[in-house]
Amino acid sequence: MEGFTHRQLEKSLIAWLRLASCLFLLFFSATISASNSIEGVRVWPSPTNTRVVFDLEAQPSFTYFTLQNPDRLVIDFSETSLTADLSGPEHLNELLQRIRTSTPKNQQSTRIVLDLASPVTPNLFAMPPTEPYGHRLVVDLPYAIQQSQPTVVKRSDESDRDRDIIIAIDAGHGGEDPGSIGPTGTYEKNIVLSIAKKLAGLVDGEEGMRAVLIRTGDYYISPNRRPELAREHKADLLISIHADAFTTPQPRGGSVWVLSTGRADTELGRWMERTERHSELLGGAAEVINDATSERYLAETILGLSMDHSMATSHDLSEKVIAEMRKITRMHKTRPQAASLAVLTSPDIPSILVEVGFISNPQEEKNLNWAKHRQRLAESVFTATKRYFQAVPPDGTLWAANKNSVRQHKVVSGESLSLLAQRYNVKVSSIKAANNLTNDVVRIGQVLTIPTI
Repeated sequence: MEGFTHRQLEKSLIAWLRLASCLFLLFFSATISASNSIEGVRVWPSPTNTRVVFDLEAQPSFTYFTLQNPDRLVIDFSETSLTADLSGPEHLNELLQRIRTSTPKNQQSTRIVLDLASPVTPNLFAMPPTEPYGHRLVVDLPYAIQQSQPTVVKRSDESDRDRDIIIAIDAGHGGEDPGSIGPTGTYEKNIVLSIAKKLAGLVDGEEGMRAVLIRTGDYYISPNRRPELAREHKADLLISIHADAFTTPQPRGGSVWVLSTGRADTELGRWMERTERHSELLGGAAEVINDATSERYLAETILGLSMDHSMATSHDLSEKVIAEMRKITRMHKTRPQAASLAVLTSPDIPSILVEVGFISNPQEEKNLNWAKHRQRLAESVFTATKRYFQAVPPDGTLWAANKNSVRQHKVVSGESLSLLAQRYNVKVSSIKAANNLTNDVVRIGQVLTIPTI
């Protein structure tokens, strides 16, 4: 009896060991198979598309397909588990109605479904770790192209004469691209968007000027697309706002950048290869030029002159911006700097890039987080821009028309700038700018230019 009991115990023990081994192998196999995990999801809506970003523990392995009636995008993550919460209302907008899971291909996979309001042609791509993010799968969902509005023929008295000077203001980075990050975690993209909006407010508050914000919210626009957007808005100037950074905290101060000559030559060649742009840049002249060789020669000549003018304008304006900014903050560079920056490569729009300081410097990060400092920086850039266009307003603008009817006043005893400003219904600052005055003192007999704006 005792021997039988021992044999029973031995068999039972062997059975339990086998079962435990099987369970261990199953668990270990599942652990290896699900070697990745979805740890978060973020949504970045923009005027042209919605970007969905999945944060993952490791590089994603995935396939996807679309379905209709209703419209859906289905993404299968292989060997991946899900730890993220997909139920947040911040994930939803007019295009993206819901993010949910569905039955996966197998136990080691995760199937994510994006319920959509309309059909899309998605663009999916993986991104390697870049601070502050790890591995990501990016899903771009472009909006449907709206039906173009019919062309309206203007009467002769509704022409673009006396139009506004249009300033395109570009806040760098955005969305998935935070830009530089300060010691306490300040994102460059947030700082520069705030300054850009303040600058736009100043521009819009000036009669005869109008601002166009290239980026109005927290979303990404490629650097090459930004000058294209400025052109679509027929901008007279593009100002790109950034904050600098370095590997050590010591560097500080602002700077202003223009396109380098080498880069300009390269871009000019690139533009010449894009023959479909000839008609656009020639402003209709190509329509009456039948010979392709002649058209190319004329386009090359016009583009070359346009590029030279844009670069000269950019350099002149940069010097004025530096002169104003140094009243507000320390300047890292006291002369305009030239570099190969994609946002500056438009041959027909003067463009500058303003670095408002080093966000990697603890003191400057603190300053940039101060709303009043950001307002002062915006005011310095605005003052320089206004001074430049007062001197050389673009043809066809209100400012150009007003400049042709300049008034002059000879100062007599008892007159002051404030009295003259009230009499002529202009600002004291406008009189000072028009006459390059550094203070409010005027002399008897002094002849002042009285601006009409």
